[in-house]
Amino acid sequence: MPKLIPVILIVLGALPVWSQTDSPEPQAPVPAMVGLNNSSAPAEQTYNPDTSEDRMVTPPSVSGQTYPLAASSEERSNYIQAGVFFSAAYTDNVLGSTPNGIPVSDQSYSISPVIAINETMPRLYYRVTYAPGFTFYQHTTALNEADHNASIQFEYRLTPHMSINVMDGFQKSSNVFNQPSGIALGGVVPIGSPSTNASAIAPIADRLSNSGTVAVNYQYALNDMVGASGTLSNLHYPDATQVPGLFDSSGQSGLAFYAHRAGKGQYIGVTYQYQRLLSYLNQGEAETRSHAALFFYTFAARSSRLSFSIFGGPQYAFTVQPPIPPQLPVASETRSWNPAAGASVGWQGTLTSFAVGYSHEVSSGGGLVGAVELDNAAVSARRKITRTMNASITGQYAQNNVLGNSAVQTDGHSLSGSVLLQQQIGQHLQLELDYTRLRQSYRNVPVLSSHPEMNRAALSISYQWSRPIGR
Repeated sequence: MPKLIPVILIVLGALPVWSQTDSPEPQAPVPAMVGLNNSSAPAEQTYNPDTSEDRMVTPPSVSGQTYPLAASSEERSNYIQAGVFFSAAYTDNVLGSTPNGIPVSDQSYSISPVIAINETMPRLYYRVTYAPGFTFYQHTTALNEADHNASIQFEYRLTPHMSINVMDGFQKSSNVFNQPSGIALGGVVPIGSPSTNASAIAPIADRLSNSGTVAVNYQYALNDMVGASGTLSNLHYPDATQVPGLFDSSGQSGLAFYAHRAGKGQYIGVTYQYQRLLSYLNQGEAETRSHAALFFYTFAARSSRLSFSIFGGPQYAFTVQPPIPPQLPVASETRSWNPAAGASVGWQGTLTSFAVGYSHEVSSGGGLVGAVELDNAAVSARRKITRTMNASITGQYAQNNVLGNSAVQTDGHSLSGSVLLQQQIGQHLQLELDYTRLRQSYRNVPVLSSHPEMNRAALSISYQWSRPIGR
């Protein structure tokens, strides 16, 4: 478990007391999905940050969030929710690469308890989710695993003008598709830049990943805000023999922005981004440092169900690769200028929500031999069919072009999609049926290129309960 999460939990225990004693006057709560519930600018040029009309929120383009998958009628706050998920799944490719070249299929059975807490207070919003799990394979018992999934987000108004936002997510799993649903309905469509690259997917392999972000925002005028954030991330494969052609990686990035509220729910601004991306190869470290100056525009008014964001600008990358005989007898250096741009749109109605987005930018390789020039397109949609039935669909396409010398490139693309049907049975029971398909094509990555396709079907039943808190 990352060291950041226990510290945040201790801070959360104290913050509710501070928020009540420091703010005797009533204030509007911080919105649960910051950036998708913007307030409008008042007509008079007076500035009172204690009112929701005057207070700016962090523009979605720089918030680091994704569009929500839940419809507006499904959104909730101030609750504690817990559940237990039981699932049986069939996967037609659990090993990826095999000595005889024949894909191995197997059945698996999982149990996953989940707990989530979500609370909004006058100056504080926080959400904590933890989901351990156990998976057992019928034939390939060496793949039996214990999972851990934890995420935390909290926002706190330090002063009437300044707020802090902390997000951290940790995952230990051998199957990225074997995650309990029904607690957090986050989508797959990023709103701004930079976005996380997790498109190179080993079928079944032990994997630890963690990403944490700390951001501070300061509204110094009625319609003007500045902010800065820092992010640390890492990816680790405990057993390298399970993932031939993939490698551990890590990244550090920083972002600074200026935003101007141009009208009701409209934000324009500029950001500076810095990234240091490392891939830990057998021969040494491959490192890429990038700098980008991006302009952005966002429309996300509280009164509108529609959200829209665009960004674009130049991005410079400097890449150093270690010697890899015989292709590279000595270390190599490459420099490149690339355009970075993206656009996304989301709709969150009473019964239906959808989002679609595209981006082109320098990103981490997500296990490849180095950083990449990433083209990423994603779509998600969810529909409440009846009072007790929901259906959702997600899809994602990613093209990874590795930066640096072509002799060591592992360029390729991945295409994935999933369909989920949920049926509520009574007050606490829920039945789920989902299907996922993954197809990948990469050069010089045996675990991905030997058997590029994977199909997975699962049937799950869960018991869930929730209780209101903070009321």
